[in-house]
Amino acid sequence: MSSGNTLDDEDTFKILIATDVHLGYLDKDAIRGSDTYNTLDEILKCAKTNQVDFILLGGDLFHDNKPSRRCLHNCITMLRKYCMGDSPIHFNILSDQTINFNTTQFPWVNYQDENLNISIPVFSIHGNHDDPTGAEGLCALDLLSASGLVNHFGHSQSVERIEISPILMQKGNTKLALYGLGSIPDERLYRMFVNNQVTMFRPKEDQDEWFNLFTIHQNRSKHGPTNYIPEQFLDDFLDLVVWGHEHECLIAPTRNEQQLFYVTQPGSSVATSLSPGEATKKHIGLLRVKGRKMNLQKIPLKTVRQFFIQDVVLADYEDLFTPDTPQVTKKVEDLCYAKVIEMLEEAERERLGCPLTPEKPLIRLRVDYSGGFEAFNTSRFSQKFVDRVANPKDIIHFLRRREQKENIKDEVNVDYSKLLKPTAAEGLRVEDLVKQYFEVAEQKVQLSLLTEQGMGKAIQEFVDKDEKDAIQELITYQLEKTQRHLQARGVTTEQDIDAEIQKFRDSKKNTAEEENEIKEAINRAKAHRLERGDEPLDPDIASEFADVSMNSDEDSVLFPPPTRGRGRGRGSRGGGGRGRGRGATASEPKPASRGRSQKSSATTQSRSIMQAFQAPSQRPSRTAAAATSYQADDMTIDDSDEDMPVMKTAPLQGMYVSVYNVQSYK
Repeated sequence: MSSGNTLDDEDTFKILIATDVHLGYLDKDAIRGSDTYNTLDEILKCAKTNQVDFILLGGDLFHDNKPSRRCLHNCITMLRKYCMGDSPIHFNILSDQTINFNTTQFPWVNYQDENLNISIPVFSIHGNHDDPTGAEGLCALDLLSASGLVNHFGHSQSVERIEISPILMQKGNTKLALYGLGSIPDERLYRMFVNNQVTMFRPKEDQDEWFNLFTIHQNRSKHGPTNYIPEQFLDDFLDLVVWGHEHECLIAPTRNEQQLFYVTQPGSSVATSLSPGEATKKHIGLLRVKGRKMNLQKIPLKTVRQFFIQDVVLADYEDLFTPDTPQVTKKVEDLCYAKVIEMLEEAERERLGCPLTPEKPLIRLRVDYSGGFEAFNTSRFSQKFVDRVANPKDIIHFLRRREQKENIKDEVNVDYSKLLKPTAAEGLRVEDLVKQYFEVAEQKVQLSLLTEQGMGKAIQEFVDKDEKDAIQELITYQLEKTQRHLQARGVTTEQDIDAEIQKFRDSKKNTAEEENEIKEAINRAKAHRLERGDEPLDPDIASEFADVSMNSDEDSVLFPPPTRGRGRGRGSRGGGGRGRGRGATASEPKPASRGRSQKSSATTQSRSIMQAFQAPSQRPSRTAAAATSYQADDMTIDDSDEDMPVMKTAPLQGMYVSVYNVQSYK
């Protein structure tokens, strides 16, 4: 099939896919405060223009865990404007919706609610920025779900086992199984895959006739040994994976040759960090599914603010100046000025003929001044462009390659060059810095009571969500628990105490017990904040993850929106449910403990383990994949202006329940 119009019939699903909208980012910025709202308006308008069946969001609809009133108001206004109306819905839900939407008191899809008039349903998983928190496990998406504007799915309430049941949809003769998994800490999810604790259910009947679409919001790039999710962990019965969380736009589907499915990474619709991955052109996708065939058209976003980034290594300009050249700092400043002017001129050329693009671009010049050069005054430099760029305060970013220092007496011997990499320092998450520090630190400065994961999570809560008591509560909680453990063991000598503490600490690392302890400590901190009547601040923070610099995809291809009439008639609410059994009951989150008397910070810090004792004396091997062969001619991708890529997947054989096995990942 060579064009989208030939696909638009009563058997074709039309789905608009987008991820990482980060609504409300820099909400209070005078220049960039409306960027995210303008882009969401463009996305929803595109969905209405193309008459899509539904919108699929891959997480991080909101940038902050607790969006501002302005942010929520604008979001609700736009959803009501574009997604409510009399246009009929042409597909039915066949699965048990009480399982699909198990976090709401209205467990059915919003367009089947007799009190609502929905024209474009929105299905969304949560991301790491708008993840559920608190004893109730609620997030901003749950507010939109309760109001009937968004269908929140993919929320796993158990920390011991994840069971993913698909939303089974049918339009004409096309059957679509929509899987979703909201954001989970990468280390925990990695461990659950390894320990055979993730299960995906498949329909019993006609398995080969379903198109399996999976939406996930995790690290795709490897940030550490377990701080990402390998594609090989996902099962091979999937047809397409929509990958959120990664901000670089790589929306053209790529095939995983081992698992034989395709992955599309739409990327973010706003630049939340001035890193190379954000500089690629932003797109959303128009996915068409008919039978087992799919077609993905990428649509460039016109309201996204332009972003240009360049690297300058001063040591490479020996023909112009050296560190000993007279007035070298002035010459370096002149070079940077010329580079910024070049990027501004390029931005002006690209913006011509596109009135929706914001006038002031984002400009970032990363200057490596290693080799004896000195940095100039960036504030004075920025004043020259205050009326021409959207980020005048951080145009220039100086970085220097750190050399390994010799051993110095009375100082901790830490190789800081392993921690401070100039190409990746921007946008690093604070918990990553904690983990990296202790990976290279000497034994004498290692944590003896807390784990790196627990400390990193507590610092993340303190920095990102302004939980001021998170670190103190974690230390106090672990101290009390360790004391009780030592008292139960009857350990009294200092040498035995140190050995038992180390053994007790190591036994909890990377286990569900550690996750529960961290959660309990953070709940305590939140409970104390609520008791005091304090509300966390709403700081404008940068993105908590750094995007990896990757090659950009092909040039943008914009196809004319197809047009077709939509007949009237609405899918029935009953839909013929197909229930599927569920495993272990999802565990309820533990309420925050309020029984412990509050202690001053000085008292907590002065206590020690010794003082507390001075007064009282698999996973089985994965079965071979079914004999399913993918021939080279089963898939054709043509990203030219004439034709759109059409991918055809061969029928898949599979079992009813698919269980992950780490041994299959090599």
